[in-house]
Order: sequence, then C-alpha cells, then structure tokens
Amino acid sequence: MTDPWVALEPGADPAERVRVLRRAHETFTAGGTVPRPVRGVVAESWRRSARAGVGPDGAASVELTDGDLGAYRAEHPLARVMPLFRELMGTFAADGEHLLAVCDAHGRLLWVEGHPATRRLADRMNFVPGARWSETAVGTNAPGTAVALDRPVQVFAAEHFIRRVQPWTCAAAPVHDPHTGRVLGAVDITGGDGLAHPHSLGFVQAVARAAESQLALLAPPRRADDTAVLSALGRDEAELRVDGHRIRLSRRHSEILVLLARRPEGLTGDELLCALYADESVTPVTLRAELARLRRLLGPGLLASRPYRLTAAVESDAGTVERRLETGALTSAVEAYAGPLLPGSQAPAVVRLRRRLADGLRAALITHGDPDLLADWAHAPWGEDDLAVWRALAAVRPSAPVRARLAALEAELAVPARRTRLPSGGATYLQRPPA
Repeated sequence: MTDPWVALEPGADPAERVRVLRRAHETFTAGGTVPRPVRGVVAESWRRSARAGVGPDGAASVELTDGDLGAYRAEHPLARVMPLFRELMGTFAADGEHLLAVCDAHGRLLWVEGHPATRRLADRMNFVPGARWSETAVGTNAPGTAVALDRPVQVFAAEHFIRRVQPWTCAAAPVHDPHTGRVLGAVDITGGDGLAHPHSLGFVQAVARAAESQLALLAPPRRADDTAVLSALGRDEAELRVDGHRIRLSRRHSEILVLLARRPEGLTGDELLCALYADESVTPVTLRAELARLRRLLGPGLLASRPYRLTAAVESDAGTVERRLETGALTSAVEAYAGPLLPGSQAPAVVRLRRRLADGLRAALITHGDPDLLADWAHAPWGEDDLAVWRALAAVRPSAPVRARLAALEAELAVPARRTRLPSGGATYLQRPPA
C-alpha cells in the first residue's frame, strides 16, 4: 500500500479485506498480537485501545443530553463553522446515505446529521450527539483517532476496535484553532464501505482546512503585537509565537523560557542554574552557552541579561491555566490544559511547576465533582490511569464503562508493582516489573 493512511489500496476487494481484518481482530483480542495486513496506524490504535481498558464488545456512553448538550454546543468554537460544514458536506452525506459528525477535542460528539435511515442505524451504537467516541472510551474510530493523533485518518470496517462498529467506515480530520494551533475537535464522514476511498480522506481534510480559514476570519487574534505566546503544555518542545513567526524550541530552551515567562523581573545566573540543573557539577559556562544560543534563535532584543529576563510580555498556556484555576474558572482551566507541562523535563523547577499545576487541577476536579470535567480528565492520556479521578467519576457517573475501567485499575493494585512518580504530574501510578 502506497499511503498508510488510506484504508484500501486501488483494486482491493473490500469483502475480502473485511474477512482478513476480522480474523486479525480476533487474533489480537485473543492473544494481543496484530498480524498482517493490518495497517500500522490501526495496529497502534488497537494497542492503545486495549491499554485503555476498552473491550471489543463495549459501547459508547452518552455523557451530555438535552439542555447540557445544547449549552455546551452553543459555547463551543466549532459552532461558528457548523453552517460551513453543512454547506460543504450536508448534501454529500444525505445523498450518499452517510452521516456528517463533528466532535470536540475529547472525542465527544457534538453534532450528527445526515440521511435519516442511516441516523437510525447509528443510534443503535450510540453514535449520537453527546456520546464520547474517544479512543480511550470506544477504541479505534475515525473521529476519536483523528483527535488522538492530530491528523486525518480513515477507518474501514473491521479496523474499528469495537465489534458493533465494524459494519461502518469513516474518515475524519482534526480542526485547529487557527491562532493557537490547539485541536478544537474533528469533522467526520461516516457510512458504508464506499467511504474507504482516498477521496473521502482528502475531502474531510479539505473541509477541516476550510473551517480553520473561516475561524481565522471570524475570530481574528486580539493580542497586542508585542505579546509573545508560549505553548508548553503537553509537549516536550515548546513553541513560541512572536511577531507572526513560530519558533520551535529545544528542550533546554523550552525550560528556560517557561521559567523566565513566570518571572518577568528576571533570574540571576545562579538562580537559573539551580532551577535548570539537578547536577551541581554543571558550570555557569554551560548555562551561558545555552543562553547565547537561545538569544540568537529569538533574535535581537527579546532576551536581556543581568538578570536574565524577557523584554516583551509573554503569555504562556501554563500561566493561563493557573490564572483560571485561581479565580475558580475550573471549566475553562480544564479546557486550556493541553497536558502536563514539558512532560519530559527533569529540570527541578519545571518538575515542581508541572506537579503543582497537575495536582491543583486534579484536586479541584475531585472536589467539584462535575461528571463531565472528571470524564474529560479521566479519558485524557494523562488521566487514563489516575485512580483517584476514576473513583470520583464512578461516584457521580456510575456507568458500566466507568465501573469497568475503575475495576481494572483497582485490580492492578493487587498485582506486584513498583510505584513511581512520573514527570506528568503529581499523581502516583503503578509500574509493573518486566515479565
């Protein structure tokens, strides 16, 4: 196959491929191995689904209904481009007996529209507005996998992880905030085997790009020209956006900018050295060399010395989460939290900041007890093994999938394991010894 993201190569027999995929799916669910010709993207998704505790006979859970769903959709950024989605995809979906679906960044379906008979069939597997279709909830599927991978993806028939979804084929592409690059959700086309064609994948990708262009026109950036934006949550290498340019930073430069963005008054060389290096043998010369390289990367005038400081205002995503949490705006704080702060960093000061931010959010979520916010955290990669959050979620939303996942996590406590504190936050996780 020339394109690993396309489900069927030209000339392939769909019926034969379905038979092969079903045998492969049974092999995986029985023994954990993925035989050929399962695509690599699907094989990795199956493994992620199994690690998340998804069962092949599971079902999607409806989390938002009625007024709660309407209020959430009305406030969601993708509501502004729904007319565009309907214009570009509505007729195609209706005429082809397909469905147009739009999900949020957590894989929760916001809109499902299209051919009435197809909608009735989809209702039987809870492919409905308000249902969570993330990979960690229902396994491999186009909208959930698209937001998990942040790229367009096509899922054909028995490539779906849950058996009841295997009669369907779908293609989805993520939609991003045009100003921050953050994933807002995904647009999806779902129907029969005829969608297993390169054109359907290119179609949803083009629709997603059109939506991003319209969002850029509808909501131009409101920041002042002299404000730089630092994105460091959920990524090992931060990105700085300044003067219309995007600068990808190394891990060490990411750590330096995260620390300086928090301290507009600046840090001395000794303070920065202690904040960055646990190894006391690291010399000031090493730090000065890093800062010199960073100054050349940023351009003249942005990084000053004596003390080291940023000469322009820098708005960081971590700072945004902190401010919202401090003011009690928990929902918006969770929405802005794209993951642990520089998760691979071992710089002492960054580790402390990362843990404090994650622990503060977790504590607020558990105390608040909102089932939707707890579900968002529990189904995120950093929360899928968070026992305290899953227990809190089970207390307020004791659905079968939630109880099953909680039971699986609690069962792990009985397995001999080595506890370790991971850099992703303050929570303690279980690490099994090698077999």
